[in-house]
Amino acid sequence: MSALMPRFLGDVTDWFELEFPLRTGHMIRVEDLMTEHEYVLRAELVGIDPEKDVQVSVENGILTIHAERKDETQTRHRSEFRYGMFQRSVRLPANADEQHVTAKYGKGILQITVPLKATEPKAKQIKIAKSE
Repeated sequence: MSALMPRFLGDVTDWFELEFPLRTGHMIRVEDLMTEHEYVLRAELVGIDPEKDVQVSVENGILTIHAERKDETQTRHRSEFRYGMFQRSVRLPANADEQHVTAKYGKGILQITVPLKATEPKAKQIKIAKSE
């Protein structure tokens, strides 16, 4: 019995690596970086054609990446396919310049750059007039 336990646990841990078909969408893995002048978001989209299968949109301070995978592989004795929808939305910084967002794709990574506007001081000095 004890000899079967590692094998059983190994089989169970493999289940967590699977993409269950019951999920309606998959989360896109991202990393982000903010500097004084820009916000950069990098998304992992390996094996996806960015011109056909990826849409990037910005609306009301929310950046959304939507992608679909359509992958079919056929060998002599077997065929496999993977289809799925991926989506990720991220709230942009308050001073994001939504009109000048750029995106580029290379080596499976989608990089989105959002320029940041200079922040203006929130408080306004009010001159006090002297009353007579």
